[in-house]
Amino acid sequence: MTPYALIKISWAVGAMAGLVPIGDGFSPAGWAVLNTVTVGMAGIGIAMALALVRPWGMRIPGPLVVCVAWVGTGFLVPVLPYAVLDSMLGLSGGGEPQHHEDDGPAMPGWEAGLIQFSFVGMGLGLALALPAYLRRRWPEAFAGPVGVHAQSGHSRGGRRHVLGAVGAGTVVGAVWIYWALGGTAGMAHPTELHANGRLLTGIWGGWALTASAATWAVGRGRPARLPRWIPLTLGWLGTGSLFAWSSWRLLFTSYVAMARPADASLPEDLAVAAVVHVAAVPAGAVMLAALLRPRRRSAAPHPVNAPA
Repeated sequence: MTPYALIKISWAVGAMAGLVPIGDGFSPAGWAVLNTVTVGMAGIGIAMALALVRPWGMRIPGPLVVCVAWVGTGFLVPVLPYAVLDSMLGLSGGGEPQHHEDDGPAMPGWEAGLIQFSFVGMGLGLALALPAYLRRRWPEAFAGPVGVHAQSGHSRGGRRHVLGAVGAGTVVGAVWIYWALGGTAGMAHPTELHANGRLLTGIWGGWALTASAATWAVGRGRPARLPRWIPLTLGWLGTGSLFAWSSWRLLFTSYVAMARPADASLPEDLAVAAVVHVAAVPAGAVMLAALLRPRRRSAAPHPVNAPA
C-alpha cells in the first residue's frame, strides 16, 4: 500500500498548491479532503497488514481486528477477480492513458499501474495472511461441519432481522447483476456504465448473493456436512463487500446528489442508487453478526472422572 499512499499524498498536496489537476466534479479543497481520507485508509491498511504477521497483533482487542479486517477484505479481496478479468479482457485499456485533443490531463500509465499493484498486492496479502491469523486466534470458530453445532438461539425478532438482511442482500445482488447484464430500469445514464463498470457491478452482485447464501447456510445448518469454514469465509468476504463498497458509494452518491457537479454523474438514478446502498450497508452488518454469533455448545455431559 505504500505506493498508493505516496501517490495520494502527492495528489492532495498538489491540488492544494495548484500543481496537479483535480478530479471531475471536485473543488481543490474537496479533492484534497478525499485523498487525505484515502491516505488515512492506506495507513490503517499498512498497520493491519503488520498486525496480522507480528506477535503484537495477537494482543490487539478482537473486535477492533475483526472490524478493520472485515472492511479491508471487503474492499480488496472480492474485487481480485475483477483485476484479473479486466487485465485479460483489456476493458480499461490496459492501464494506458487515453488522450484526445479536447481532454484534460490523464493519469499516466505508470501511476495507474502502481495503484493497481497496491490494490492487488494488498488484496492477495489479506487473502493469505488473514485466514492464518484468524485460525491461530479463534480456531474453534472454524472447526467441524455446518450441521454439527447449531448457532445459539435467536429471538423471534433476531431471526426476522437476519432473514430481512438475507432478503435485502439477495435483492441488492439481483439488481446489480441485472444492471451488469444491460438492464436499464433504475438507470439515469445507462450509456455511462461501460464494460469494465458492468463487470465490476456484476462481481459486486455475485458477492452479495454469496453473502446471503452463506448466512442462510450457517443459520440453518444446511448442508449439514459442509465444512463450517467454507460458508464463514465466503460470508465474510460477501458481507464485507456489501458493507464497504456500498458505504463508500453511498458517500459519493450523496455528494453528487447535494453538490450536483456539472462534470460528474452516475449511471444509476441517484434515488435508486441511494436506496440500494442504504439497504446493502445494514444488510452486510447484520449478516456478519449472524455469521459470528457463538455456536451452542454440545449438550453431552462431562465424564465423571474428567479433570476440573
